[in-house]
Amino acid sequence: MVSFLAPKRPQWFRGTVATAILFTIVYAAWAWWTPWRAGRPGGLTFGTIGALLFLNDGLYPLRRRLLAWPLGTAQRWLQLHIYGGVIAMLCVFIHVGFSLPHGTIGWWLLGLSLWTTITGVFGSLLQKWIPTVVARSLRVEALAVRMPELTARLVGEADAVMRGASDRLWASYQSDIRPSLEHPEPAWAYVANVHAGRDRYAAPLAALDRAADPERLRNLRAILTEKAELDIQLSLQRALRAWLLLHVPPAIALLGLLAVHIFAVLYL
Repeated sequence: MVSFLAPKRPQWFRGTVATAILFTIVYAAWAWWTPWRAGRPGGLTFGTIGALLFLNDGLYPLRRRLLAWPLGTAQRWLQLHIYGGVIAMLCVFIHVGFSLPHGTIGWWLLGLSLWTTITGVFGSLLQKWIPTVVARSLRVEALAVRMPELTARLVGEADAVMRGASDRLWASYQSDIRPSLEHPEPAWAYVANVHAGRDRYAAPLAALDRAADPERLRNLRAILTEKAELDIQLSLQRALRAWLLLHVPPAIALLGLLAVHIFAVLYL
């Protein structure tokens, strides 16, 4: 199995699979014994379990204030946040008897539940995949806030390397290479293929191969490689921030709509 797909805590994965199988068997037996409705005891039971699990997921940002209580460690909070969300989604399906919802609120609840669960699982994989990419493919690691500073340093180093070169080489450097060094240039393509960043900087460098002396070319290539890795790093970090925007606001909306749904069931 690809390393980033392998669960960090296999016991949590096995427990989730076992729980999902158990819940499905209970639902099948209950639905066989008596007609299944969301408002009947069986549907309400699984609806309550799902709501509590989603509520727990909503408490995840407070884990530090709670000092990991009552789960003991932040890692357990994370595991319950991920696997609990998956079980909560299953409970939603069981709650409605694996049928299509009725009414606008029902559709919104189902849609937000699906979206939040899918983006949550995707984010979990993304947060495991990015460190793997960094460890295997990149030699440079830096925070986004330091990118402008590091980029400026690389421009200075590149200027120093090219100082004293022929007018033709200097002009080629100024027009084809230096502009790409002056600013961080992240790209979504680098998230899917980290080699695309290196290839982008290799192309203009190839034009200098026959004209530049080997040592100057080697030093410039090292600088361009570091710049490419900084751009790749920034692209990966931006991907994580973009994922948060896709996951967190819908999750907040889900909790709010869930509260409305529970209030309507209890009091209306």
